[in-house]
Amino acid sequence: MILWQTGIMKAYSIDLRTKVVAAIERGEPRATAAATFGVSRATIMRWLRRHRAGTLKPRPIPGRPARLSAALATGLEAQLRARPDATVAEHCVAWEQMTGQAVRPTTLRRAVARLSCTHKKRA
Repeated sequence: MILWQTGIMKAYSIDLRTKVVAAIERGEPRATAAATFGVSRATIMRWLRRHRAGTLKPRPIPGRPARLSAALATGLEAQLRARPDATVAEHCVAWEQMTGQAVRPTTLRRAVARLSCTHKKRA
């Protein structure tokens, strides 16, 4: 039950982790618990190890947070609606003029995909 939202993998809930660990502690075989809850046996082993260490909370996501994602989410849609026929490169230039932050074409394309906007050109 891995959840994918806009390309970001989310951790399993603490509630699910607690239920799986409780089932194992009741004596349920790991293979049965894995099939019942839809997780792998390796995941169960990791959770049991973390439970013995004192916490079932997921670890923080490594790396620094994205600098542009929040700003792009708020302002990019308006920019796309204002200039629907502009190329990605033109949108990058317009974004830099508007915000003062340079953005690469790949980053802009990913942001457009997260917004579920189509970026089609007319012939």
